[in-house]
Amino acid sequence: MSYMSNRTILEKADLALADLTAGGGILKPAQAQKFMRLLVKESVLLKLATVVPMASPKQQISKIKFGSRILRPGAEATALAPADRSKPDLSSVELDAKLFKAEVRLSDETLEDSIERGELRQTIMEMMAEAISRDMEEVVINGDTGSADPFLAVMDGVLVQATSNVVDAAANPISKDLLRDMLKTLPSEHLRDKKAMRFLTSVDADLDYRNTLAERATAVGDKFLEGDTPVLYSGVPVQPVPLFPENLGPTNDQTAILLCNPKNVHVGIWRQIRVESARDISEGTLKIVATLRFDTKYAEEPGACKCINVQL
Repeated sequence: MSYMSNRTILEKADLALADLTAGGGILKPAQAQKFMRLLVKESVLLKLATVVPMASPKQQISKIKFGSRILRPGAEATALAPADRSKPDLSSVELDAKLFKAEVRLSDETLEDSIERGELRQTIMEMMAEAISRDMEEVVINGDTGSADPFLAVMDGVLVQATSNVVDAAANPISKDLLRDMLKTLPSEHLRDKKAMRFLTSVDADLDYRNTLAERATAVGDKFLEGDTPVLYSGVPVQPVPLFPENLGPTNDQTAILLCNPKNVHVGIWRQIRVESARDISEGTLKIVATLRFDTKYAEEPGACKCINVQL
């Protein structure tokens, strides 16, 4: 590749990146929305969760519900007594977006191929979204402010936050009895729409449960052995999530299961996403750094049940 062709590639790359890095590198609203859609598309959990574009680094999620009986015996042409009138329960959860950075390096060869196809901007967005969504999902699931890993210690993820309803598998593998215990532990008010709920767990735990069902000498067993048919217990699908931990416990061979409506998990992303670029001559690469802030919270933490110490 000649010096002139290298220079031409860089000039075209600069033009393609100009609208991404303009205005101090902050993406325009339409670009930010597109980038968020790419993040969701690349993630198993984010596709199921509620993703909230945040207008500021902190945002309140308001909740309103009637937690007790509101119907009363009625009488014609008679208003309810003041004592019989119901008030909704009002509360809120605050999303407090934490700062994260991501770096993507594109080689001259990648730049050349993408520019020739007129796809450089899309290539950059997709590469960043793929890398960022993977890491976002990891901290959303496994975040723990007490972790020795600085990345995971930035904030608590959904496993740490689930504290109200906990089932201990006591080093037993996933089974129908464990899933039953989780359903029985979760307050009944959160089980009204079971089809919307999921047993979220690791890939290996899903395989173990699927293998248990496949051992049945029936057509149903063959279905789980030969195909990728979703596994359900009491109408609730078991959803494998690739970044669910599989190294928990004293011997690093345990996982966890989380029962909830995934829409109960709110992931807030501040809309001011920054993209900046710089050329590394010695490596022959274009370095692109994305800066964003996000947070995750349950809208209703009592609506989640966690099973711990699940043996793999």
